[in-house]
Amino acid sequence: MDNATRSERSRNAALEAAIAIIARDGPGRLTLDAIARESGLSKGGVMHQFRTKEAVLKALLERQMAHFEEFSAAYMAKVSKTSANPNLATQLATVREAAASPNSAALALVAAMVENPRLMALPREREMERMAAIREEATDPDLAMLRWAGAMGLLLSSLFGMSPLDKDEHQRLFARLLDDTQWTGLEQPATRAAKSAAPSAAKAATRRKRA
Repeated sequence: MDNATRSERSRNAALEAAIAIIARDGPGRLTLDAIARESGLSKGGVMHQFRTKEAVLKALLERQMAHFEEFSAAYMAKVSKTSANPNLATQLATVREAAASPNSAALALVAAMVENPRLMALPREREMERMAAIREEATDPDLAMLRWAGAMGLLLSSLFGMSPLDKDEHQRLFARLLDDTQWTGLEQPATRAAKSAAPSAAKAATRRKRA
């Protein structure tokens, strides 16, 4: 096995160990020593990959974001020519995918970000850009935001074990949120001022990212 492959395996083992620790014991119990014990790596092996606990949490966040951004890109390519609201459709489908995925990693990440709010900056900026794109394409931006909020509510209630709905009910509600024909009769066209706020929000997020 070459060094690059060995290093990648060690990195993945450390990240999987970190997820297991946070999900089982909470983010407060995550340490480099705990990762070494959980993963079977040496402390030096863990520190070769990650110098600090924050570096581990940042890597977990980036890995989770990369997974869902890859899903979003593939979905956008599929619906961009057929959907009147491709950005909204992509975001709803991505949230549905997150809700259907095993929750241990996502819950661990939420817990970690609560402990370290600085980790929220990157996903918050990405979310603002997505919201601006959704508003810009929508006939009724407020209704589009309500559909997005409904999807997020389904995700978060499931994630925290608070949902009274079973898997089939979740899927049925997500399907309805995704179906534009269910919502066209409720649309109220936005004013020009409301629509123009969307690109301004996206530009503001971009400026913060570059700063």
